[in-house]
Amino acid sequence: MEEEKKAMFERIQELKRLRNAVILAHNYQIGEVQDVADFVGDSFELSQIASRSDADVIVFCGVYFMAETAAILAPEKIVLLPEILAGCSLADTITVESLREKKAQHKDAAVVTYINSPAVVKAESDICVTSSNALRVVNSLDEDEILFVPDMNLGSFIADKTKKRLILWEGCCETHHCVGPQHITNARETHPDAVVIVHPECRPEVVKAADYAFSTGGMIKFARETSCKKIIVGTEMGLIHRLEKENPDKQFFLLSQGLICPSMKFTNLDKVSKALETMQPRITVPLPIRDLARRPLERMLAVV
Repeated sequence: MEEEKKAMFERIQELKRLRNAVILAHNYQIGEVQDVADFVGDSFELSQIASRSDADVIVFCGVYFMAETAAILAPEKIVLLPEILAGCSLADTITVESLREKKAQHKDAAVVTYINSPAVVKAESDICVTSSNALRVVNSLDEDEILFVPDMNLGSFIADKTKKRLILWEGCCETHHCVGPQHITNARETHPDAVVIVHPECRPEVVKAADYAFSTGGMIKFARETSCKKIIVGTEMGLIHRLEKENPDKQFFLLSQGLICPSMKFTNLDKVSKALETMQPRITVPLPIRDLARRPLERMLAVV
């Protein structure tokens, strides 16, 4: 099996050179996909890398909305998503039609859209946010009323820290939302000397019970800088691979075995190789959606 894996790695490297491609892997991808990637990170970080890269081809190992964002920011490049069925339960909770209805009910509100959303929804937004910059972006706006979509848990997290009035969409990430306070209680009993970090996509009561709430990038930074040797991690299990790889002197424990996103596990080395061989599936965002969706992303970058 190791020989087969080694041969697949070599084949992917050969195809990558042939296509002048760069491989990007989200923090939640399986270990072998992270290992073959040129860059591993969160969705927007990787999309920014895609836009700055000299590569002609971007192989985005993640889910559909992430490849869309890369295609918006790097329209001159070929963006491949190795598994076309890799979707997002959170992004699926909102449609452009339902957002337009909500906007009509709150005409004075600024529409702030979490990056984990479809391109057509971004195109209807005033500004985008990530989990790491959402508070800064919200506080930068002139409007006092904010229509925050689509993650109600991240929205609640921000609402507790700002004077703005947030109207929350009833959407959530199924993976993070399944975690409850009892999981933290159980984890603390098993590892009493460990610190608990969770993603702000978790429910408010879970965030409150944890020691810290961070984006995946924040978790990586915390793990690198903390003196704590044991860390309980409340986000999708794929991040553990990177945390262990970068911090061999520390122990990491998954908060709940339910923290697995099936779509993030669809991509494997064989699919990465086939995407480079066939140059499919290719993700494109047609005009005018592409230009409309780019504006809230660029407005976010101007703030942060």
